[in-house]
Amino acid sequence: MMLIASFSQYIQGLTNAKLDLTGTGATVLYTAPANVSFSVVNSILVSEDSGNADTLTLTLTNGSTVFSLFKVKAVGANGTVELLTRDLVLQPTEILKATAATGGRLHVVASVQEFVQSVSGRVP
Repeated sequence: MMLIASFSQYIQGLTNAKLDLTGTGATVLYTAPANVSFSVVNSILVSEDSGNADTLTLTLTNGSTVFSLFKVKAVGANGTVELLTRDLVLQPTEILKATAATGGRLHVVASVQEFVQSVSGRVP
């Protein structure tokens, strides 16, 4: 977990972004809000619930640029994988997208903290 103590700020929100990947197109998992300083993704869990192994692609979009985070990541039949070993920091408006190789098999859950920098130790 990321600990930020070097400057004054507070957590604006905590959320779990959830997807049931019913199709095979890129689907938005989470968009970092424009009104926060940054977001921290602490965990991304992927679960296969159909009894068939499958794969997942996860990307990060910044403007028109797409970065591949996981390309064809295997998820075993009836298995769950944690994609992150370290926190992932997102800047405002950056987008996480997930794509399943086969629709109707994968669920994705991301745990996210949203931070806003305070001014002089006061909540903005």
